[in-house]
Amino acid sequence: MTTIQKQGETVLEAQRTCLRRPPLYRVLLLNDDFTPMDFVVVVLQKYFAMDRGHATQIMLQVHKEGMGMCGVFTKDVASTKVEQVISYARQHQHPLACVMEENE
Repeated sequence: MTTIQKQGETVLEAQRTCLRRPPLYRVLLLNDDFTPMDFVVVVLQKYFAMDRGHATQIMLQVHKEGMGMCGVFTKDVASTKVEQVISYARQHQHPLACVMEENE
């Protein structure tokens, strides 16, 4: 706020501040030759709230194109999801790779 003095009285004048949305990040699954397709579908359902049909589509994209997008999130949420997926995959002895990159 800005203060303006007028002959013995003070008037406050509001200033506009420009707020920018936080940058968003894409979470991607990367293809490998060892993680079973069914496991990838389970990961997509469990951590990205996808129904089986959508999860299957993304899994096939990962398989055919080498990667598939799971969703777009704020940095903290994306980072947490990447950690959860990698931890879950390692617990089940799968090398599934999950990464995040800034959404342009």
